[in-house]
Amino acid sequence: MQTETQSISLIFSTIAGFVYFLITSGFAITVIMKRRPVGVTLSWLLLLFLLPIAGIILFLMFGTRRLGSKRLRRAEAMAPTYSEWFHHLQQVLQSQEQQAFGSHNRVYQLTQNTLRIPGIPGNSLTLFHQTDEIFSALIRDIEQSTSSIYLEFYICQQGGQVNRVLSALEAAAQRGVRCHLLLDNVGSRQFLSSTEALRLRVAGIKIRSSMPVGPVRMLFERMDLRNHRKLVVIDDAIAWTGSLNLIDPALFKQDAGVGQWVDAMVRIEGPAAHVSGALVMYDWEIETGEEVKSIRQAYKYEQPLSNEQVQDSAAIHIVPSGPGVDRELIHQVLLAAAYESQHELIITTPYFVPDDALVTALCSAAMRGVEVTLVVPEKNDSRMVHYASRSYYEDLLNAGIKIMHFTAGLLHTKCVLVDRETVLFGTVNLDMRSVWLNFELTLIVYNPAFGQHMATLMESYIYRSNQVAKDSWQTRPYLQRLAENSAQLLSPLL
Repeated sequence: MQTETQSISLIFSTIAGFVYFLITSGFAITVIMKRRPVGVTLSWLLLLFLLPIAGIILFLMFGTRRLGSKRLRRAEAMAPTYSEWFHHLQQVLQSQEQQAFGSHNRVYQLTQNTLRIPGIPGNSLTLFHQTDEIFSALIRDIEQSTSSIYLEFYICQQGGQVNRVLSALEAAAQRGVRCHLLLDNVGSRQFLSSTEALRLRVAGIKIRSSMPVGPVRMLFERMDLRNHRKLVVIDDAIAWTGSLNLIDPALFKQDAGVGQWVDAMVRIEGPAAHVSGALVMYDWEIETGEEVKSIRQAYKYEQPLSNEQVQDSAAIHIVPSGPGVDRELIHQVLLAAAYESQHELIITTPYFVPDDALVTALCSAAMRGVEVTLVVPEKNDSRMVHYASRSYYEDLLNAGIKIMHFTAGLLHTKCVLVDRETVLFGTVNLDMRSVWLNFELTLIVYNPAFGQHMATLMESYIYRSNQVAKDSWQTRPYLQRLAENSAQLLSPLL
């Protein structure tokens, strides 16, 4: 009897093992056929075979770009309206001279030929990097609003100066201004369920959750695809974007041991504000299903610009990125910026976990004589990112790249400055999660005057940083190297 039981058990074990082999092989083939970067593919294969059940679960949760059937249906239904808007915008702007877009023609041509949103000349830009000044100017714009305010943020945390913004929004809603607040469901989860959010809704402010998560949704949508944009559009005439979430740095994550977060924002007046408005309205409509009628109205733009106006104003490309349309563009733009740089390339990012292509581009720029400077925070709120980013230092230092550790807090500004003329500025970190997975927003500014303003800010960051010495870095402890190189194995998934 025991022998018979053992035989049956052996048969079931064999069948279970064979079924598991088929399932694992099926997932492995799926990973291979997606043709992602080699590092990403190998990382997923490693997880699938080393952590059998957990690897499959993790792949189902995070290995595919599932956006949900409802979102896809809405995007398909909205496509004709926005295609018409893109066509109208191109007609409005097509007579502007390309001289407004500066000397980095490869970045311009790549973006112009790939992105459906054309380059936009004739904008007035103001760079803000002091928290008090950012909030004061933003509140002043809200207080002067007359028709509409759209806000879109990854994180909203009440308290401190944020309460002043929320009070200004409440007052605007009470005087008849349409106020919409779109917040990422994960980044702003606590605020979305707070009594403060309820009070604002009662006051007439529409608050919606972006990319909601939950146990049931997990079966149909990928949970770690997040809306990481920071965008404010007021009266379709003024826009704000940059790295600052709707938080007060004096209060935010003070228990993380990294100091205050250091951010920068750009205030935009001009036609680029209208385009920014269309973007946030699109995000609102795709999340809520509420039709935004203003996007269907023709936009009037005085043209052409005079030579004097071209010189005094900034030309911009607005580049939305994410796991949907144009998801590869921002990666290509980053590579083009590195390869096109001739004299100087300054990069600031809180999270530096690049892929091989970006590392090669940065090293190539340095080795052909470009002065490449990477500024990252000395302390990071993510230990995995902390170690993974440092695994790249040796190659960068050997190529002649200057690495600076910012010591005055968690430097959160995301910027790539090319020859002090072309600026990539916005919400994208130099990690593959921002580049490939999150919904992000980048301004490409073709304007030497704005480039000089940004260079001054970058130099202030460098002044408050310590340079990583090549000799001492190469002699760091063995266990530290092991931790860094181990973290790098998962860098394609961070």
